Amino acid sequence: MDFAEDLKAHGGDPAAVRHVCQDMSAAYTKGVGLALPDAAISYDRFHVIKLAMSAMDEVRRTEWREQPRAVERALGGADRKVLKGLMWGMRKNPQRWSARQIDAMHWLQYSTLKAARAWRLKMALREVYAAAIEHNNPDQAETDLRAWLSWARRSRLEPFKKLAKTLSEHFAGVISGMVDNRSNAFVEAMNGLLQQAKRAARGFRTADNFIAIAYLRMSKLAHLPAHPFTQAVAR
Repeated sequence: MDFAEDLKAHGGDPAAVRHVCQDMSAAYTKGVGLALPDAAISYDRFHVIKLAMSAMDEVRRTEWREQPRAVERALGGADRKVLKGLMWGMRKNPQRWSARQIDAMHWLQYSTLKAARAWRLKMALREVYAAAIEHNNPDQAETDLRAWLSWARRSRLEPFKKLAKTLSEHFAGVISGMVDNRSNAFVEAMNGLLQQAKRAARGFRTADNFIAIAYLRMSKLAHLPAHPFTQAVAR
């Protein structure tokens, strides 16, 4: 309840909050239910795709560890550069593939590897999200997601079967996150900068010091003096 009290202290009204975009943490969901009881929840697409990426990586690592010969045959050899290109190619969007990754992904797509099925599932989920943003129709998004969930359940890939179960349990919030196009990307980027500042300082003695640095890094102040160690430019 600390968030609600802090919001009130700054002139906000917790009862007026109508929407929260978050990841699937049970703790966050419980906290929102207690502090912001009138807010609808949607699950950030970034986190959903990240779960699919993790499932894909788990399938790939397991297959490479348990069936190395099958992977070698499917990829035309055991060159580490090919395997590395494949790993990054599976994670990246096709538009960003390097020449090496294009070659590795060509072999993968014509193979019968489990990793190939995992990659197709991950890409199909991306397409469901892209289509939802385009048509902005909750009913169509539900139809598309249910079709994907059915495919994932029948895939015989345990990580994706678990993912399908997770998304089914959070179905309404996932659909909401698809069609409203909300994202926590900006907040995640800010958090990354704050963590970078924390590492650079090797910790702060007090919370107030850290808060001061947070305001300094995030406020885009333009009137600060020049760095004291910057050499003057000769005129």
